[in-house]
Amino acid sequence: MKIYDFRIEYQKNPRGLSVRKPRFSWKMEAAERDTVQKSYCLQVIKDGKTAWDSGIIPSHQSVLVPYGGEELQEETEYRVKLVVEDNHGTIAECRSSFCTGIFDGKELKAEMITHDFPEEETACPIFYRRFRMEKKAAKAYLYATAHGVYEAAVNGWRVENDFMAPGWTSYRKRLQYQFYDITDFLREENEVAITVGNGWYKGILGFDCKPNRYGDRVAALAEIHILYEDGSRDVVATDESWKVRTGEIRYSEIYMGETIDTDEPEIREGTVTAVPFDKGILEVQESEPVRITQRIEPQKIFTDPQGRKLVDFGQNLTGLVEVKIKGVKGQKIVVRHAETLDKDGNFYPDTLRSAKSTDTYICNGTKQTFLAHFTFHGFRYIAVEGISELKPEMFTACVMHSDMEKIGDFHCSNEKVNQLQSNISWGLRDNFFDIPTDCPQRDERLGWMGDAQVFSWTAAFNRNTARFFSKWMRDIAADSSLEKGVPHVVPDIMETYSSSAWSDAAVIIPWVVYQSYGDERILEESWQCMHEWVDYIKNHTNENGLWMSGYQYGDWLALDKEETADRTGATDKYLIANAYYLYVTDLVRQTAEILEKHQEAEYYQKLYELTLHSFQEEYFTPRGRIVSETQTGCVLALYFHLAKGKDRDKILETLLTNIGNHKNHLTTGFVGTPYLCHALSENGAHETAATLFMREDYPSWLYAVNRGATTIWERWNSIMPDGSFEESGMNSLNHYAYGSIGDWMYRKIAGINQIEPGYHSFSIRPMFVKGIEEAEGSLESPYGKIVSAWSCKNKKIHIRVQVPPNTTAVIYLPEKAGILEVGSGIHEYEYDTDTCLKTERYSMDSNLGEITEQPLAVAMINQFAPGMLDNPMIEYAYGMTIAELLGTAPEGRPLFEMVIKALNEQEEQ
Repeated sequence: MKIYDFRIEYQKNPRGLSVRKPRFSWKMEAAERDTVQKSYCLQVIKDGKTAWDSGIIPSHQSVLVPYGGEELQEETEYRVKLVVEDNHGTIAECRSSFCTGIFDGKELKAEMITHDFPEEETACPIFYRRFRMEKKAAKAYLYATAHGVYEAAVNGWRVENDFMAPGWTSYRKRLQYQFYDITDFLREENEVAITVGNGWYKGILGFDCKPNRYGDRVAALAEIHILYEDGSRDVVATDESWKVRTGEIRYSEIYMGETIDTDEPEIREGTVTAVPFDKGILEVQESEPVRITQRIEPQKIFTDPQGRKLVDFGQNLTGLVEVKIKGVKGQKIVVRHAETLDKDGNFYPDTLRSAKSTDTYICNGTKQTFLAHFTFHGFRYIAVEGISELKPEMFTACVMHSDMEKIGDFHCSNEKVNQLQSNISWGLRDNFFDIPTDCPQRDERLGWMGDAQVFSWTAAFNRNTARFFSKWMRDIAADSSLEKGVPHVVPDIMETYSSSAWSDAAVIIPWVVYQSYGDERILEESWQCMHEWVDYIKNHTNENGLWMSGYQYGDWLALDKEETADRTGATDKYLIANAYYLYVTDLVRQTAEILEKHQEAEYYQKLYELTLHSFQEEYFTPRGRIVSETQTGCVLALYFHLAKGKDRDKILETLLTNIGNHKNHLTTGFVGTPYLCHALSENGAHETAATLFMREDYPSWLYAVNRGATTIWERWNSIMPDGSFEESGMNSLNHYAYGSIGDWMYRKIAGINQIEPGYHSFSIRPMFVKGIEEAEGSLESPYGKIVSAWSCKNKKIHIRVQVPPNTTAVIYLPEKAGILEVGSGIHEYEYDTDTCLKTERYSMDSNLGEITEQPLAVAMINQFAPGMLDNPMIEYAYGMTIAELLGTAPEGRPLFEMVIKALNEQEEQ
């Protein structure tokens, strides 16, 4: 047995830690089966003296164990020793370290400083200070932030390769600062420089392209703490003694792009003034910074029919293009960005709307590398002007996103499904950019709550989102109130509030983090915001206790209603609102129980029961019909357990009929899609879920794959079958909401589901899908790697399950009765089957004419439904699919299932 992945507050050897009681987590590897932790001992040491010795603690706990020693000191190095003993008597140890920063931003002496450049000056200001060191520094730390986005440099060297610091928060209430160890950058003579771009603070923001959302002038705050080898200290902090100048970055906007002039640009000197600033809103960097995580070379360089010189990187991505060139002095290079080409193969930037996404570089005649600083783009293609001959080595696409750890993977024998998984993963990376954005390319890029909420489970399977979502939840809490409710967008720049599914993110996001990582702290921090959202809804209910007022997005972009200005789908909007009201009320009730708030738990339990009763009276007939017999209406009733037990079969039948009437296609929008396949699989209709999942024509997930998509689209028909575009002005090719099917892929195809938060115990229950003969899902859980792999081919089923130490699993073997309860180790099973998962010729999508061409089918129909084929109206049904026929005659389902099965068996012979 050995210990690995020893973390402190989710980080390896963190620097600048501001948590007074940090939490420790570790994982175990063991060859021996059924290994569990018997005890642990944690020691934290400062300068050779023990700050905390937990002693030997008999416990299985290995995730987020809180520090329990003496008060931690600021700007201090601590060493950590961990010793673990397992139930087999094996002992292992591991070491780590952390360095604290300051614990309270109010302690900083620095002032927020700004410049006096005229309003029309677009160049980014550089705030700088020169200072001399008479003694050698043992340690030096820089604390920095800005109103805007900034880069810090010491003696000409960037102190870190992070981008878009300090990140986007609710700036009036919360501003992050960053901690940098700059010891190795310092010399006897030094210059510290902070370059600040407009960013989200001052820049153009929102689809109305309005600037100055938070202020009309950028500013910077920085403080250097120098600890000399003789024990003395110095502080260098921003104040009015600093200077400011312009530099090479002549213009920078997130939506519009950046201009860098290296050909002797005019440098303007200005005057620094201090501005009022409440340091009480300062918070240390909370989530992973935005970084370049991958570099992609050009896949193709070509000229489009309209004569533009283009570079194709083969992947729709978020980031920047690095340009390497030895140009002519004064040479101007213009790089424009686009997600796609039009149907004629021309550069097509229209999906960006008003965002120009243009970077301009002016050369100085030497060999240079250009990369923008304070912008980012969503693109696959670039159009380049100013270079006569484009060469592959000139261009590199730099992929940028919040640098969350990759923890999950899914792959299978079907390459189109694998591409779908890739598209989901890229959609996550491209849009988790300090906040969860709706899209990375157009004049929006906002923290839409509904998009993030429906995708949050899928995101947690693919990346470790604990820190990312914890940071965002603090902004949700900051921008919410009992009086106004919860915004639609966070950080809140739109000042629109309180719609179901969108605002419900305030409850669902903390719950996802808790269930995925076992992190109770996010529930504690978010408790007020969570319960106040439910309280807000209750305060706006009618005399029947239902929420029937206010703007609702409904089932956004659903296909079951002609699109009008509202785009909300056919499902009753207040049915959706009250379904989610019930869902989040129950989550708040469960949260109260976890936090041992027993009176609150009882209150929300009673509220749930009363509301459910009223909901059932309002939306279900006494005989079990649902008011909105749409796919989404039925799905919510089933998945959220809102229908009475006696009515569930009828609602499932209504759902199946609706799907059949749409030729076995979905019609769901943002609200119904995440739960559609789950509701089917969990209610005895998994084959229908699998059919919807594997469809390749419009509308379906694989339709976009067949159209060449490398990310998830905003709409099911963002690109039409003829290659033309949906032209509503709202047509992103990089929107992750419909990628929420990824949760079903992990939970149903791979079969991985948590039983206890953080997967301390979990179940493995794979469900087969026709067209997939092999599949594997893996998840690096808080306790270690979980793997569920299966194959079903050549009349054999093979199952392989990996259970990490210190956990237990419940395994449900396909086509076998009973369950297997197992401990850690690799568990393999193989047994015979008659199931064939190869794609079959005949299905519910076959039309009646095709079926009745086969004598076997005719004979079976005549035997079990005599006279059916003699009906004179039958000729009108020959062009209909079996699914369509069953939509009007569901009683025929057993017959046609039997006929289709027999025909496929005949094909195999």
